[in-house]
Amino acid sequence: MAFNPAAETARYIDALGPEALQKAANYTSGGHWMLLWGLAVSAVVALIIVRSRILDRVAVRFEKRGRAFRTWLIAMVYFLSSALLTLPWTLYEDYFREKSYGRTSQPLADFLVQDAMGTMLFSIFGGLFFLGVYALIRRTGKKWWLWSGGLGAFAIAVTILLSPVLIEPLFNNYKPVPEGPVRIALVEMGAEAGIAEDKILMFDGSRQSNNFTANVSGVFGTGRIAISDVALKQASLDEVKAVTGHEIGHYVLGHVWRFVFLFSGMAIVGFFLTNLMYDRVASIFGSKAQIGDPEGLPIIMFTMSLLFLFAQPLNGVIRMGESEADDYSLRTVNLPDALAGALIKTAENRYPRPSAIEEAIFYSHPSIERRIRNAMEWKAKGLEKAVR
Repeated sequence: MAFNPAAETARYIDALGPEALQKAANYTSGGHWMLLWGLAVSAVVALIIVRSRILDRVAVRFEKRGRAFRTWLIAMVYFLSSALLTLPWTLYEDYFREKSYGRTSQPLADFLVQDAMGTMLFSIFGGLFFLGVYALIRRTGKKWWLWSGGLGAFAIAVTILLSPVLIEPLFNNYKPVPEGPVRIALVEMGAEAGIAEDKILMFDGSRQSNNFTANVSGVFGTGRIAISDVALKQASLDEVKAVTGHEIGHYVLGHVWRFVFLFSGMAIVGFFLTNLMYDRVASIFGSKAQIGDPEGLPIIMFTMSLLFLFAQPLNGVIRMGESEADDYSLRTVNLPDALAGALIKTAENRYPRPSAIEEAIFYSHPSIERRIRNAMEWKAKGLEKAVR
């Protein structure tokens, strides 16, 4: 009987059972609605901060200090105030909802501590970024949005370089993968991709999430394989190899630069449209701040959030990279069934059978059905070659 990729794909997905599939559908569709509700929360937060005039009071209080310090401080106060006001929503979205779907076992206290750490880091560096943006607004005039997009590209590149070394270790413990078959396999795969043996690490991803995951980060020879302890507990050796092959594909194919260019372009367009929309949005919220005044940061941030919502279809660029990484894994590791088995373990994250429109708008990865079908078609081609 001939191997049927469509039938095999259906078999993998149907094996989840109707209850698991319905749960995945509910989680996914709920996540789509969360985007809209998140925008509503952003609007409420912007309105509260603008109407309370907290940023205006900070500006007046530190009027005699240097402009740079005052701008950075105002941005810091905005990000901290915003985080505090959105805390109930953050708790629901990132903790209690995840908990209700069995996607995390993290204690609430630990979640709050890590959220506070993330908020402080984002506030400090976000303040520095907008310090640069407001300096560019003053110095480059009407073209500030173009220069700010360039600043965004620089910030993204620096984050990619420094995050594995300075930021990620603050939230998780990274250590060498334990001796054994998994380490032997990953060392061999890493060597073929130019990743040093001492850069093959395991991290306690189970601290935050029950999801099966791995990643490869770094550029210019700083590549690092990091695999969650969840993967080591839930997956077979072949599944770990298949997923790691996918992640190495991102590194070898240089997808990080594609994403830098994508997000830089989005930043340029976003700042350009924000420049056009600023006065109207400011009047809706009752803000008298000009676009070059740091007190108007809530208006800029809300406008960017609104534009981000409409930028969801750009996920297509990311989906393309994910498909290419799958193909890289199939070419180099050649474990289509293992890749399919690993993908099924992530089905609770995204409903595996979305409509074409839903996938095009909301999915940052190709649907699991599409990815497994690709793996099964690869397997079919291999079987045909073996027969010949």
